[in-house]
Amino acid sequence: MAEEGPSPSFTDDDYTFLRHVRFGEMPPAVRPEERTALTETDPRRDLPDPGDEQDRWDLRHGA
Repeated sequence: MAEEGPSPSFTDDDYTFLRHVRFGEMPPAVRPEERTALTETDPRRDLPDPGDEQDRWDLRHGA
């Protein structure tokens, strides 16, 4: 069996280059004036509220 030599040692610049090759350019940072405030939404409507029958709901839906 052939022995493998020591693994290559990379510098920070090498890692930076490899990360750039793999992922490409980072998107520009979002400036504070471009950010929006958090908007609260209504609760999900695709699931009915289980109400007081939580155990029954869990059994029926396999939770």
